[in-house]
Amino acid sequence: MPIRLPTSLPAFSILKDEGVMVMGRRAADKQDIRPLRIALLNLMPKKIQTETQFARLIGATPLQVEFSLIRMTDHETRNTAPEHMEEFYRPFRDVEATGEKFDGLIITGAPIEHLPFEEVTYWDELTRVFEWTQTHVHSTFGVCWGGMAMIHYFHGVKKHLLPRKLFGCYRHQNLAPDSPYLRGFSDDFVMPVSRWTEMRRDEIEAAGLPVLLHSDAVGTGLVEDPDRRALYVFNHLEYDSGTLNEEYQRDLAGAQVDGAEIQLPVNYFPDDDPARRPPNRWRSQAHLLYGNWISEVYLTTPFEIERIGTTSTDWRKGE
Repeated sequence: MPIRLPTSLPAFSILKDEGVMVMGRRAADKQDIRPLRIALLNLMPKKIQTETQFARLIGATPLQVEFSLIRMTDHETRNTAPEHMEEFYRPFRDVEATGEKFDGLIITGAPIEHLPFEEVTYWDELTRVFEWTQTHVHSTFGVCWGGMAMIHYFHGVKKHLLPRKLFGCYRHQNLAPDSPYLRGFSDDFVMPVSRWTEMRRDEIEAAGLPVLLHSDAVGTGLVEDPDRRALYVFNHLEYDSGTLNEEYQRDLAGAQVDGAEIQLPVNYFPDDDPARRPPNRWRSQAHLLYGNWISEVYLTTPFEIERIGTTSTDWRKGE
């Protein structure tokens, strides 16, 4: 089954050209099926690139998925055309007011790592989002800063600023091969990393949360929060092959202004040569992780969507 997108959304044509099954609203409405309702709270500056990356991953399943885009109410983006935001995104305030519910919600990262959480301009509204997920979303997936913000809010785990940016492709170990979210995963694999902060494994486990993926070089990669029906991934499996290179080129351009020393992304360019095209060595694991998440949402979410947040219907527990 395809992912359901507005035909005018840039991701529609991009994914269609890639062979991803996409369907417009009119065709989807003809199918006698309840699609999974998955929303993306997009906090990244490049909205179109980010929405396409996540639509690609959640659209690669046999299920019909209805994809919705949400933004923070009063935060204005400077990197995406206002017309795009007006046409495709709804402010959280409007979503909250309708009382509608979602099977899944992805909360992206944001380039504000150096700020304490409470100093982020939209922190108060974001904490409302977190609370709202407990009654209106069946399963939430926090990515990078979005995951760190959730684990900090719900469990008080601290964010630690690093002396230098963790930047490149790093091997991670599969600590929970029996987890349904890691079904089909290798024992270790490469994951793109781009962050200035970390959350430490001992502090996460002290909060009672299981660590599913970990790297000796860059720390914790994936955490499960069963009581909050959430996953937190601190790195970027959703990245395209060239995303780290785009960040590297952006950093180089900035260095020409402020004179900062820019490091080459680790284990990314062949022979550390930026002139050579970097290979994608994480695509299969990205599809596995998000495909497994979608499968778990499908298996455990109520068929009557209005029951989300009021009851458990996990067939594996006989409920």
